[in-house]
Amino acid sequence: MSRVLNNVGPMKDETRERVLQAAAELGYVPNALAQQFARRRSGNIGVILPFVPKVHLFSTYYFSEILSGIGETAKRCGYDLLLIFREPDGARDYAKLFRTHKIDACIVLGSENVPEERSALAELKAGGYPFCLVNQRYDDERYETVDADHFAGSKAAVRHLLEQGKLRVAFVNGPEQYSNSADRLEGYRAALADAGISCEEELVYVGNYSRKSGQELAEPIARRIRGGGIDAVFCANDRMAFGLMQGLRERGLEPGEHYALVGYDDSDGSRIISPRLSTVAVPFYEMGSLAAAKLLDAEQRAQAEIAVLPVSFIRRETS
Repeated sequence: MSRVLNNVGPMKDETRERVLQAAAELGYVPNALAQQFARRRSGNIGVILPFVPKVHLFSTYYFSEILSGIGETAKRCGYDLLLIFREPDGARDYAKLFRTHKIDACIVLGSENVPEERSALAELKAGGYPFCLVNQRYDDERYETVDADHFAGSKAAVRHLLEQGKLRVAFVNGPEQYSNSADRLEGYRAALADAGISCEEELVYVGNYSRKSGQELAEPIARRIRGGGIDAVFCANDRMAFGLMQGLRERGLEPGEHYALVGYDDSDGSRIISPRLSTVAVPFYEMGSLAAAKLLDAEQRAQAEIAVLPVSFIRRETS
């Protein structure tokens, strides 16, 4: 009976009809789990999450918004989410999740341009396993990707500061293994170039997208602000901007008074911190939703491999 109800294997039409009639008379309802095993499908879309020490991912705006978008679309398409956390030093054997039938498709968050990650993604591609990257591109590979226009967002943020008369704009970027860090750096440089200002590498700082890393950069940035070497700071995400603001405040420097400050992400905190943070709004929810749709929705699967969503600058009191 299960072969008929699960539509597995060849069978005569006459036999199929008799089985279906008997099932109807008995009121038989097939077990969902048994159906998935019979069809060799898990019913799960996997979401691979990065290992971030001492950070509660679900409380961060970035991950909570993307996961909400993925979850809503997965539910609409009849799928459940299986969250997979990378081990800090473990093997990145994403293909194993498919081989063991734990997932039918996967979305990779926090993908890094490092050899171990490239190898794992290449194995997925070679095996024909459906996957999509969010907020990370590999320009030399043809992977399904959903990204945002971080070049334009960064350029708009820096252009705004320059238009306010700020000529010594520092930049706090994220790690270079992320394509969005490279995009923001290019946008920063492009805005300066358009204004006829040369990019001074000593004004480019690197954090790791954490609040703590922004706070740790407060001391060298404070020295330059006091010496007139910096009059504005653009941070590549709001969390680093919050940390930097706190560190500078502890040193007697207030945003909007002693320096201008712009963040990136338009997180919830940017609207309630005092003073409210100027920032760049990124459609993370929509990015997650589109990534799931590219894997589960036939209409979206036919679209371009790389989708880039627009961002927008939001001015508040810190700039």
